[in-house]
Amino acid sequence: MKKFFGEFKKFISRGNVLDMAVGVVVGSAFTAIVTAFTNGILKPFLDWLISLCFGKDSLDGILIYLKKAYTVNELGVTTDVVDLANSIYIDIGALITAIINFILIALVVFIIVKVVNRVKEATLDDDEMVKLVQGKLDKGQALTDVEKHWLERYTKKHPDTAPKAKKPGPTVTEALLAQIVELLKDKNGEGEKAE
Repeated sequence: MKKFFGEFKKFISRGNVLDMAVGVVVGSAFTAIVTAFTNGILKPFLDWLISLCFGKDSLDGILIYLKKAYTVNELGVTTDVVDLANSIYIDIGALITAIINFILIALVVFIIVKVVNRVKEATLDDDEMVKLVQGKLDKGQALTDVEKHWLERYTKKHPDTAPKAKKPGPTVTEALLAQIVELLKDKNGEGEKAE
């Protein structure tokens, strides 16, 4: 039992688990903000556009009926009013709202990640940036704008220790050709000595 709780404590205390937990909590709160923005600002605007284009009152009115049920008045006569509780329908308006929410959440999360990465890169000291940039150059990865700007400034101050892309070594074919040339030179040199 101690081993189980020890492993659990180790798992919980890992940084990425805590980061994930913070992300879930912040994501939930952020979803509420985006939903309020969508329902309070975007949906009325879209409802207005939809009413101009399609004659419907709102996104809520965009339904595809699979089976319609109508209400019955006090006299037992069926009316022309659709009974949504007993009808079977596809709610296109809810789908459109969910898609808008998803796109807004994805866009804002993308922007937040970009900003956090730029701030993170900007706060790294020179030693960490040298390792980061040199690692990317060694792997042939593209540098971000922040890294390029830092590399230019750092190269002006420290041209000898600045990260540099390593020149690729000779290919297999080039290495074989170089060996053949060396063998031919050796052979020509021996032939001249024999004469």
